[in-house]
Amino acid sequence: MGRRIIYMGTPEFACPALRMLAEQSDVEIALVVTQPDRAAGRGRKMQAPPVKHLAESLRVPVYQTASLRTAEQRRPLVEIQPDLIVVAAFGLILGTSILELPPRGCVNLHASILPRYRGASPISAAILKGDPETGVTLMRMERGLDTGPMLDTACLVIATDDTTASLTGRLSDVAGELLLMNLDDLLTGSIPQVAQPSGASVTRSLVKADGWIDWTRPREETERHVRAMWSWPRAWTTLPNGSAFQIHLARTDDKAGPAVPGTASINDEALRVRCSDGWISVERGQLAGGKSLMGSQLVSMTQFAGGPVLGGQAGPDEPGPMVRAVAE
Repeated sequence: MGRRIIYMGTPEFACPALRMLAEQSDVEIALVVTQPDRAAGRGRKMQAPPVKHLAESLRVPVYQTASLRTAEQRRPLVEIQPDLIVVAAFGLILGTSILELPPRGCVNLHASILPRYRGASPISAAILKGDPETGVTLMRMERGLDTGPMLDTACLVIATDDTTASLTGRLSDVAGELLLMNLDDLLTGSIPQVAQPSGASVTRSLVKADGWIDWTRPREETERHVRAMWSWPRAWTTLPNGSAFQIHLARTDDKAGPAVPGTASINDEALRVRCSDGWISVERGQLAGGKSLMGSQLVSMTQFAGGPVLGGQAGPDEPGPMVRAVAE
């Protein structure tokens, strides 16, 4: 029985499943395929994807590519002749030539309970929409974006303080466990599959403009927005002078009193900002050119003295809805 696997993934989410696969003595990870190194951070230094770092530490061969469109780009995969390809947040849609390469097909670990939140940002979308739970779907891949039949799912409750970063970490462990639970059936071709039900939605990639805070929205929605945007692109607004102010952590607040949405208020050693129906308390934030500060430190900043209205500058161009329904 063949047990040669190609693993395809790029970010931290894809690491636990790879690590768990590597611990299985009866399978061979013949190749790890990941995205190229890219410039990141303030210094724009080249950084390798987390999956590359892990694969190298596991002494598994690594192939980095930004495309699989040509026969030459696909050659390293074809030469392996894998029995199964496992994908987790790789970042590219696979063409028919790759999908049909392994006799046991290609499967994907997708961080939502399909058909809800297909696409690039399912974890942020689940927090932003206030869903009580999310999970991971193990699915068989086809040409469409996360449209293939479902093989198994695992659910996870979303905590009230979960950010995209923290929820991603927990879901990545769930993904690895879900893969191992079904691995033998995947490799023998005995795993059952079911078509996705109706009611699909798709998410796009996040952009910097998604972090912009609309203070005319309700406070609970604003608090979820802050969590959904952490750790990238981060929720942000502007001071009256036009400089950016990031809000890293916030909570809804019981402060009373009306005010114009976006109004900042300092009292009881807390920095609060007015939303449409109440206030949020800024627990951690960062002024332009500064470092991340706790709310108790922010209250001493002169930028917030006198009750300035935040977000008064014109916001970025609307990037469009992050989640849209899929026409059936």
